[in-house]
Amino acid sequence: MAAGKEIRGKIKSVENTKKITKAMEMVAASKMRKAQERMRAARPYSDKVRNIAANLGKANPEYTHAFMKTNDAKTAGFIVVSTDKGLCGGMNTNVLRALTTQLRELQARGVDANAVAIGNKGFSFLNRIGAKVVSHVTQLGDTPHLDKLIGPVKVLLDAYAAGKVSSVHLCYTRFINTMKQEPVVEQLLPLSSDKMQAEAQASGQSHGWDYIYEPDAQAVIDDLLLRYVEALVYQAVAENMASEQSARMVAMKAATDNAGSVIGELKLVYNKTRQAAITKELSEIVSGAAAIGA
Repeated sequence: MAAGKEIRGKIKSVENTKKITKAMEMVAASKMRKAQERMRAARPYSDKVRNIAANLGKANPEYTHAFMKTNDAKTAGFIVVSTDKGLCGGMNTNVLRALTTQLRELQARGVDANAVAIGNKGFSFLNRIGAKVVSHVTQLGDTPHLDKLIGPVKVLLDAYAAGKVSSVHLCYTRFINTMKQEPVVEQLLPLSSDKMQAEAQASGQSHGWDYIYEPDAQAVIDDLLLRYVEALVYQAVAENMASEQSARMVAMKAATDNAGSVIGELKLVYNKTRQAAITKELSEIVSGAAAIGA
């Protein structure tokens, strides 16, 4: 019964794994609800800031912010948002694949890339492929904190304002629903007043406003556009965290189901092995009895 004992050990091992994946699935489901609430709570603020920024762009003030100017630098910037932990399906792989495609296109045009990594998985990947990581932040936990994000992101924003970087792109996983998340690589800088206006109209703001600036247009627009970019980055991180918990819940559910199937198959093999051993013992007893009787 050595084979039977070995199969029993395998069944026990898979059952233990199933308990772990089930627990992780339940934890992810709990965290997913909180992450979705945080993501939705951040949307009104970012929508309002976008609307005001769009109105300012349409008003064509006498001052143009550095974030709205274009330059001819031969370097592009990327803010890569990923997770700190794994076990969330192909979520990180998909967004990093989209990033790699973008990097290859830039390389073909002779443009270098500087990256800011938010999350351990993206940081490790960028180091592996030899990309230049100018700053990074990891171990963000389950709640995004703007004070932790501003420092690393500001490195790229300052480089853009100084004309060292021609564009800044934001790479993250957008939350669609529990079963679907999509990788996104979108341009963050330079800001376009037309694009902001289109986004504002899409969110239900079709009319414009004229503003009276205090103390002056430059001080107000400097602060507002910085807050706008910070809001976009914060929203991306919040969406990424909601996507992470959803993807982990789905992945752990699949793992739990697979473990159940494996246990069923192993039990079937174990029963067949046991029946074969019993049949063999019976046949040996019958053969022995027949030999004694003869």
